[in-house]
Amino acid sequence: MKKAVYIVLVLLLSGAAHAQNLKVGSFNIRYENARDYAAGNGWDDRYPWICSFLRYERPDIFGSQEVLHDQLLDMAGALPGYAYVGVGRDDGKEKGEYEPVFWRTERFKLLDSGNFWISETPERPGLGWDAACIRVCTWVYLKDRITKRRIRFFNLHLDHVGVVARREGAKLIVSKIRELSRKGDVVFVTGDFNVDQTNEIYQTFVTSGILEDSFEAAADRYAPVGTINTFDPNALSNSRIDHVFVTAGTRVDNYAVLTETYRAPIDLKAPGAETVKGVDFPREVSFQKYIAKMLSDHFPVFVNVTL
Repeated sequence: MKKAVYIVLVLLLSGAAHAQNLKVGSFNIRYENARDYAAGNGWDDRYPWICSFLRYERPDIFGSQEVLHDQLLDMAGALPGYAYVGVGRDDGKEKGEYEPVFWRTERFKLLDSGNFWISETPERPGLGWDAACIRVCTWVYLKDRITKRRIRFFNLHLDHVGVVARREGAKLIVSKIRELSRKGDVVFVTGDFNVDQTNEIYQTFVTSGILEDSFEAAADRYAPVGTINTFDPNALSNSRIDHVFVTAGTRVDNYAVLTETYRAPIDLKAPGAETVKGVDFPREVSFQKYIAKMLSDHFPVFVNVTL
C-alpha cells in the first residue's frame, strides 16, 4: 500500500514539474520573394518543412518575423491548436511584414494583445529615425491555464540598416515593457534584432535590470553556430542576432539554435537523383544524391524555462 501511494505521489509531482515547463522561441521564416524562388529557396518548398518542424517541436509560445499575409495564412492553416495575433507593419492591417506571436490555445488564455511601431510615433505606422523599413512590435498578454502565471510576450524585428533606429528602438522597447508589464508578470522578448551579442545595442536589453539573455542564463546550451545562415548549410557565423530575452532571474533550463535542413534535387530543372551505395552499410541500403537546404536564412531559437 505504501509503495502504491509513493508511486502516485511521484507521478503527481513529476506531472506538476512538467506543467511548469515552458518552451518559447523565435523563428525568422524569411519573407516570400522571387529571388529566393530563383535560387531554389522558395516559400512553397520551405513552408511545409517549417510547419512540420514546429509541430514536432511544439513550442508553447513563439514569435516569428518577416511573415507576409499569405505566409501567415499558410502557417495558421498548418499549425492546428495555435492561435496568433499580429498586423502588417505598413498599414496596421494586412500590408507588409507581420511579427506575429503564436501560442497553444489549450494551455493559454488570451487576456490582451497589441502592437506598437518602433518609431517616434509608436501609436501608428511610420518610419522611425533612419530606418529603411517600417518596423512593428507585437505583444500578447496570456494566462497560463496550468500554473496561473501571467505572461507578457513581445516579438519584433529591428531595422537592418538604421543604426539610430536600432538604438532608439531598443530604448523604446524597454520603455514599453516597463509601461505594459505588471508586478509578477513573466516577460519574454523575442525577435530578429539585427545586432549580435557584441553590439552596444544588445547591452540596452541585458543592462535594463528587467531582462537577461536566455543564452547566457541557460544551464545547458546547444548552439553550434550563430542564428543566421544565408541559406548556406556550410556557412558559419558566431553572431546571434535572433534573441530570446527573459525576465531577469528566470530559470532557463536549456537554449538551442536548431540547425534543421531538408533535402531537394541537386538540379531543380531535372529532378532525378543518382543512386549510390554507402560505405559500411548493408547492400540493401541505397542513397540518392540530393542537396541540403535550409528552412530559412535564420535558424530557429528555442528555450525551455521553468516557471
